[in-house]
Amino acid sequence: MATVETIYIGELRTNNTHLQSGTQIITDAPTDNQGKGEAFSPTDLLATSLGTCMLTTMAIRTAKDNIDLDGAKCFVTKVMAANPRRVSEIVVEFKFAKNYTEEQKKQLEEIAYTCPVYYSLSESLVKTVDFGW
Repeated sequence: MATVETIYIGELRTNNTHLQSGTQIITDAPTDNQGKGEAFSPTDLLATSLGTCMLTTMAIRTAKDNIDLDGAKCFVTKVMAANPRRVSEIVVEFKFAKNYTEEQKKQLEEIAYTCPVYYSLSESLVKTVDFGW
């Protein structure tokens, strides 16, 4: 069974429905590629997937150790390249709301680097991660 239904709605936009939940996301082409930039672009979603996967995986795997990630956030920057047009780098900068021991910091870093999206992205894609410690 499909995970997402995507419908082209014109003007370089798509409407994407997560079939299990019904949640929808609109995408728009970016302004540097003929779009209006009024919503996530497909490449924005790609970059966002890395940051959200890292945070979610950290939360899943540290719950048993009572490591509180509430308030943690990350800022994601995508860097585009040309010929062919592609995402060449994703920068993820974490800001944690809590203080952690050195052991916990090491654990969080190891978990982040083993999230499914990190493993799924090409090795040629530069992934720069700053934990902000």
